[in-house]
Amino acid sequence: MAKTGDRSRAVPGSPLDALPFALDRTSPVPLYYQLAQQLESAIEHGALAPGNLLGNEIDLSARLGLSRPTVRQAIQSLVDKGLLVRRRGVGTQVVHSQVKRPLELSSLYDDLETAGQGPTTHVLRNERVPAAADVAAALGVAEGSEVIVLERLRATHGQPVAFLCNYLPPDLLDLGTQRLESTGLYRLLRAAGITLHSARQTIGARSATAEEAALLAEKAGAALLTMQRTAYDDTGRPAEYGTHVYRASRYAFDFQLLVRV
Repeated sequence: MAKTGDRSRAVPGSPLDALPFALDRTSPVPLYYQLAQQLESAIEHGALAPGNLLGNEIDLSARLGLSRPTVRQAIQSLVDKGLLVRRRGVGTQVVHSQVKRPLELSSLYDDLETAGQGPTTHVLRNERVPAAADVAAALGVAEGSEVIVLERLRATHGQPVAFLCNYLPPDLLDLGTQRLESTGLYRLLRAAGITLHSARQTIGARSATAEEAALLAEKAGAALLTMQRTAYDDTGRPAEYGTHVYRASRYAFDFQLLVRV
């Protein structure tokens, strides 16, 4: 007989053992969806870590007291999101959680660190270059004048998440490569006494170029989220201009909309 709040537990020794799945069999919400949501929550909060094995569908069905098609559908929905992967002869394995970033003036490094994602940075470029027209317009400098360009690859759990390109006025602060690989750009700005006050930001989407795909461990043509941002300090001076691309399979912007009446 179906019971509300039916709780199923995995066998001892499994990473699922500590997770009390609450499956409401009287709910109109399909069981596969309930299971998928609870697995996704466990991945996002670190209860299921990258590399954890969940076993095959037959084992999971027995552990959770669900039919094999129900478990298969739940797993497939998370495979489609890039959170799980099926490995022949091994079973189902956790890959990573999707990064959900609040849509506000914040640093990707700080947001990832706060979420327990263990961010790392590899600096690909750190040099002074003549400002192109779009960069000059964003920073309020003359076209062709010298600016600092930074290109960085940001990763979590050893997997690339974003390719970041930032331009800064040359006299803003000294940005050594070692410092950039140990922390975030906005944290360095704050440490130098630069207070970011506001920003203009545009979010979009497009397909990855071959170069971007190689950097981000995606296929050429994979979906990418894009962001362009000009950040201003508390005097109104442009402090940095960034053009970033993010793996859509691993990254999402999260924001709240208010109804204006």
